[in-house]
Amino acid sequence: MVFYFTGTGNSLYAAKQLEEEPVSIPQAMKREDLEFSAEAIGIVAPVYGHEVPSMVKEFLAKASFHTDYFYMVLTYGNRHGGAAELAQALCRSCGIEPAYINVLQMADNWLPSFDMEEQKRADKKVEEHLEKILEDVRQRKRGISQVTEADREAHRRFLAGMARMPEDIWTMEYETGKFPGAGIPMGAVITASGTGAEMNSGAVITYEEQLWNGPVVGTAASFAVLDPACTASVPAMQVLSGAFDTLSHAMETYLGNSDRDNVSDDVALAIMKNTVVNMRRLLSDMQDMQARGNLMWDSAMAENGILKVGRLTDFQAHQIEHQLGAYTVCNHGQGLAVIQPVYYRHILKEAEEKFARMGKEVFGTETGEEALDALAAFVRECGLPTKLSQLRSRREITPKLLRQVVGSCNIIRSNPRTLDRGEIYEILCECM
Repeated sequence: MVFYFTGTGNSLYAAKQLEEEPVSIPQAMKREDLEFSAEAIGIVAPVYGHEVPSMVKEFLAKASFHTDYFYMVLTYGNRHGGAAELAQALCRSCGIEPAYINVLQMADNWLPSFDMEEQKRADKKVEEHLEKILEDVRQRKRGISQVTEADREAHRRFLAGMARMPEDIWTMEYETGKFPGAGIPMGAVITASGTGAEMNSGAVITYEEQLWNGPVVGTAASFAVLDPACTASVPAMQVLSGAFDTLSHAMETYLGNSDRDNVSDDVALAIMKNTVVNMRRLLSDMQDMQARGNLMWDSAMAENGILKVGRLTDFQAHQIEHQLGAYTVCNHGQGLAVIQPVYYRHILKEAEEKFARMGKEVFGTETGEEALDALAAFVRECGLPTKLSQLRSRREITPKLLRQVVGSCNIIRSNPRTLDRGEIYEILCECM
């Protein structure tokens, strides 16, 4: 049994040499039962700052491993900094006594220092070293990769350097009110469209320790590549979930406060209609590259700022789903598909005219109520979840958990009607 965590593919490659079908640690973390038994259990992971990634640490702390031979293979690009010794200490702190830990130098892909041509020239003897590790594991060899004082000193220097780094982004933005003014030059190559994040400087990130899913502001990408071929390997349900997020962005922007006959409303309605049309094309043929390309452009248009000119936005459904996601790690677009139709029925009276116009332009209906019926039917047509119980959740979704979600979500005051926390709880209960 081999578990792996991979960022760029190095560790996945190594894991597949050890076992034909290794288990992804992010996927394993979604299970309720984290108890594993096997003759040998291995962990393959990269080292970040000479240590395993935080999710691997969490996995080791939460899981129970019943085996006579627990081993780790740690991949790195330039310097391991005593990674084996650090991993041994981590395992012991989790009640695990590792039988074998080794390091494997592979292609360096740390962006600030990565040089493809240099990596091509370097002969790191990856296959030779990997074969030695495979033989060690087959023979159940015991031992920890040698760590020198120079390795330990490299890690100490790294920690000293980290101590001089700017404060944590959450502290900066949410406690001291400071925002980054510059960042490393970067581009975005989109492989799963929907969020439109390539078009602005914002992102929504989960602060796991605080169970808070909120926006952070950085710097925008200098360029973005929207090639539908790059989305071809994405599972069909993820493509549809991402597209529903696009539809949600356009709807939430449209339902905010604006002047009558606002051109931004017309653009938003066009984006909604085109998104629905192309989602239906994909339901007929998931390899329809023109439809995928159209959805990528819809996603970009929904979040490049044009729809938000001259208006305040709603985004109450997003605020509710963000906090639901912080507690459950559910799929964002699928969470919106459950919440949004229910939320809209609560504010139908205050936005009857807008819903009616949306229904007429997007779904070919007449009244606001018919528009919401059509939206709910479209969610079912796409095979998206309609109940919270259908979401893949890290935790059981109970009334108690929903109370926690409600207590921590933002309340928007530029939507058709401001909700209170009691009504948000009612909405979530209706979604059960």
